Amino acid sequence: MAGDAKKLQPIIIKKVKKGGHAAHGGAWKIAYADFVTAMMAFFLLMWLLGSTTEGDKKGIAEFFQSPLKVAMLGGSGSGDSSSIVRGGGKDLTRETGQVKEGDSAAKRASYTLRALKEEQRRAEKSRLEQLKTKVEEVLSENPKLAALGGQIRLDMTKEGLRIQIVDEGNRPMFDSGSAVVKPYMRELLRELGNVLTEVPNRLTIEGHTDAQPFSAGDKGYSNWELSADRANASRRELVAGGLPEARMLRVQGLAASKLLDAKEPNSPLNRRISIIVMNRDAEDAVLKNLPDEPEGEAEPAQPAAASATQVPPSGKMPQTQSQAPAR
Repeated sequence: MAGDAKKLQPIIIKKVKKGGHAAHGGAWKIAYADFVTAMMAFFLLMWLLGSTTEGDKKGIAEFFQSPLKVAMLGGSGSGDSSSIVRGGGKDLTRETGQVKEGDSAAKRASYTLRALKEEQRRAEKSRLEQLKTKVEEVLSENPKLAALGGQIRLDMTKEGLRIQIVDEGNRPMFDSGSAVVKPYMRELLRELGNVLTEVPNRLTIEGHTDAQPFSAGDKGYSNWELSADRANASRRELVAGGLPEARMLRVQGLAASKLLDAKEPNSPLNRRISIIVMNRDAEDAVLKNLPDEPEGEAEPAQPAAASATQVPPSGKMPQTQSQAPAR
């Protein structure tokens, strides 16, 4: 009987259920750590690229193209222009064009703004240089204008591109004491007006005379009025050539205050018209000195002139018995 009881004892089977996380173990932690490390490396790389100058980037590129040559010889673009160690790159503690770790947001913004302005200046200078070349090409391609080449002077100044048209003894821009443009100069000014439409810069037009004064210039029509009227006459010819009126920022007469040939005050070279294609800095300097217009009373901008004297349709200056013609 005892043996039969042992045979009839029930068999109990115990099942153990494993949780979901226990099935994967710790493999997910390793994958997540790898992902976080990769993201940190990526953002660190982005930060380094953002704070690296263009010259250093070129140096890094050259290093990977020919590492042994750059490491041994260094040279332009290899990043060692300001470092005593070849290939050492620039010192990150320098402030010129470099954002340092720990700088305030305002200082970083200042660096960025300064870099943008420098880039704008370079682009604008390049555009004005191209305009200078274009004007020279137009003058050389037109036989009539090519004959006036000796009277046209182009140069770059701190205000922008300056185009000067000077008198010659046998080929003046205006008759003595007159503000009427000569026909051959009218064609030149209109051609310039057409070329100047290719750039958005605003203009200053200056009229100049020689030092020969009116005998009654202190009380009546003088070189100041004459130079201003000649500048305005030149402005009208530029506009007739297609230049928009809105591009005119300043029209002024300077009489003999800025002589081109100071050794010969009465030289024909001093009788000239200057057309200045202004850069942004020069334009801002002029606009900064203008009074603000009251709201609701703004009127269309009018070119500034050095004189309010009106020139008769004939273009001849008012004459009195005590006056002598000015040049």
